[in-house]
Amino acid sequence: MSRLNVIDPSTGGCPGADLLNGPLQNMQINIFKGLATNAGVLKAFLAFSQGVKAGSLTAAEHEIISLLASQRRGCEYCLAAHTQLAKGAGIDEELALSIRQGGVENPRHQALIDFTGAVLDTGGDVSDEELAAFRGAGYDDAAIIEALAEIAVISFTNMFNHLNHTEVDFPVAAAV
Repeated sequence: MSRLNVIDPSTGGCPGADLLNGPLQNMQINIFKGLATNAGVLKAFLAFSQGVKAGSLTAAEHEIISLLASQRRGCEYCLAAHTQLAKGAGIDEELALSIRQGGVENPRHQALIDFTGAVLDTGGDVSDEELAAFRGAGYDDAAIIEALAEIAVISFTNMFNHLNHTEVDFPVAAAV
């Protein structure tokens, strides 16, 4: 059960309900209902998270970051949501489990997993060698910045869901 207020989109008459009934009418999921309590933050979050995805990383690479970070932080809501979203990016459940465990066959994606893990472990203070390895896999500075921004997006949602105890409204992700 949520520990924070949630907005019921059927009540209308407030900025959060307007967002849920407008741009989010097809995505009235529990995390957005909780964030809608502060419509300004929800609007900013949506803009930032959409802007982050307009760069050089693929949809699958964004999901790799989200799955790994959510696994590391134990966010059941984000694991469930991003396991489903990853399917739309070409990542099946078996591959999603491998990502969450930190090892995949694709060398470029493994480099992304390693870099994301290093950022999470060090708060961004990765070594020169870790940065060089990521670049060596074909990622440029724009991709580095985009990966950091995706980590920021998923960090916010992980923390929100932990604090709120957001009820999972997706199929629960398999245990690792």
